This record gives sequence, structure tokens and C-alpha cells, in this order.
Amino acid sequence: MNDMTVDPRDEGGEAPCFAPLLEPSLSLNASALARLVSDLADAVIIADGDGTIMFWNEAAQRLFGWSEDEAVGRSLDLIIPERLRARHWAGYAHVMETGHTDYGSRLLEVPALHHDGHTLSVAFTVTLLTAPGGERPIGIAAVLRDDTARRHELLGLKQRVATLETLDAAPPPPV
Repeated sequence: MNDMTVDPRDEGGEAPCFAPLLEPSLSLNASALARLVSDLADAVIIADGDGTIMFWNEAAQRLFGWSEDEAVGRSLDLIIPERLRARHWAGYAHVMETGHTDYGSRLLEVPALHHDGHTLSVAFTVTLLTAPGGERPIGIAAVLRDDTARRHELLGLKQRVATLETLDAAPPPPV
């Protein structure tokens, strides 16, 4: 076989270099990044330091049922079940004060509220937004997705395990 036709990956050699894909002509400017965030399949919601929604992409509309016009300018209470609001706002205030969140690299799974009133499960991470040169956050960006089907499946499995454990712990039937 001619050395010119041998793919180095087939010979255990080095992987091809992808540097040409990162040429400056392919760099993303602010407009391209904004379009990317707008078009993501996952919901993206950005709220200011007070919890007022400042950005709401199309996926957020599909997930929660509120249009961008209906959501932007309103409180995050729009999607937070009433029974969880006090806890949410205490945590939100703490994050705004300290500039620290545990959910930047860890998935948070919580109930959320749809426009029509039904509750769904969402899974999300957050990123703190700071002003240039600032240390304290001025807002939070969240990337969310519907986790309802997985949550129901998990609850069903937990119920089956509990049932099986109960059966296993029951005394044997008389012979």
C-alpha cells in the first residue's frame, strides 16, 4: 500500500487537526451568538437581579406556553409554583448577594408552572451574569428542558421498588 493513501487514524497515528475549522472567518460575533441562544432547542431564560425576565427564547415559549411578549418584563413567579416561591426567592437573593450558585455545573430538577396552570418538571443549569469588571451578579441565565416524562418514569420505578420490597418483607404464606 502506498504511504500516501494510508489514513493515520487507521495506523494508530495522530488524529487529524481541526484547527482549520477555527479560522477567524468562522468566529462568532455577538449577533451570531444571540441568534444561537434564540434558536436553541432548550429554553433559555435570562432574568435581572430582581428576578424580572429580560430574555425568553422560542423554546421557553414552547415549554411554558407564554409568548415572549407575555413573559418579558414579568417576574419569574410566572413559572414558579406558588408553594415554592418563598424558597426560590430566598435562594435567588442569596445568589445575588454572594455571587455563588451550586447550579452552574450541577443540574437542578424542580417543578415548574405552565401557562395553562399544569405543573411540569424541568431540569436546568444557571449561569450568573455580571457587569464588565463586576464581581456581584446582575442577573441569571438559565437553560431549561422538560424533564416531566423522565420524572414520572423515575417515580414509577421507585413505587415498583417499594412494592417489591414490601412483598419481599412480608411473611411467607402458610403452607
